[in-house]
Amino acid sequence: EYSRFHPELKPGQFAVLAFGDTGCGMDKETQAKIFEPFFTTKEENIGTGLGLSTVYGIAKQNGGGVNVYSEPGYGTIIRIYIPRFVGEETPIALSETVRQLTGNETILVVEDEEQIMRLCQRMLERNGYTVIAVDKPGEAIVLCEKHPGPIHLLVTDVIMPSMDGKELNDRIKAMQPDVRTLYMSGYTANIIASRGIQAEGDYFIQKPLSPKAFLTKIREILDSQPAEKKGLGMK
Repeated sequence: EYSRFHPELKPGQFAVLAFGDTGCGMDKETQAKIFEPFFTTKEENIGTGLGLSTVYGIAKQNGGGVNVYSEPGYGTIIRIYIPRFVGEETPIALSETVRQLTGNETILVVEDEEQIMRLCQRMLERNGYTVIAVDKPGEAIVLCEKHPGPIHLLVTDVIMPSMDGKELNDRIKAMQPDVRTLYMSGYTANIIASRGIQAEGDYFIQKPLSPKAFLTKIREILDSQPAEKKGLGMK
């Protein structure tokens, strides 16, 4: 029934996440811009203006949409529509899974959201890796300078407050020329591209992270030959 009045959505069953507030609300002019990347009504240096743009992009990429209802002086209600989907589980032999996902290399994880940083650290350490995990790019550079041995892989968020992942990669590679880099982000491809990173490359993974996909990507990068590097500034 809803899709009759919103032709951008295909008919079917949707999961709906709705939330609202009783704040100042938005006029029509502001509502028309809220999904534009980097648009924000906050003061300078308070927000990036990427939150709603990212939500909208993720919903659209998955066949869904976002509906906004707002009135000045009354507040705002936002509804996110995502198509319901039930997948089929494909059984995989345990021995094959373990063989594919484990390793003993040293990995530097840089993620400004501490919960995600700790999640990555736990997943990697449980599968045999030595992990250096920090939430600040500057701290990662200092630790890299002091680290006595090789760092085989840098896993870094793309957009962070003090330094983006591309700049961090360049700084780390100056000290560890053989390091490989895996970028991760929850932002959409066009926003990632604005930071000089191509999300279609083999060295990028989208958040939220699936443990199997994350660990598989780690092994793909570490097992690849240097001559096979491509995309994401890894030439």
